[in-house]
Amino acid sequence: MIKLLAFKKAYLENKDGATAIEYGLIAAGISLAIATIVFTFGDSLITTFTSMNTEMTEANARIQ
Repeated sequence: MIKLLAFKKAYLENKDGATAIEYGLIAAGISLAIATIVFTFGDSLITTFTSMNTEMTEANARIQ
């Protein structure tokens, strides 16, 4: 009976699962922030990279 009570006490004091849940929530929050930023600035990023590609292609053509 004493072993059972000790096991119950140890189980209730175990915090490992709570830590895993906290890390999961942090990862979810970071993922949500990245998705929001990409969704918000996606079009302007495409325009920026397209113009950079055009400039680099033209510069490469002038060199050769």
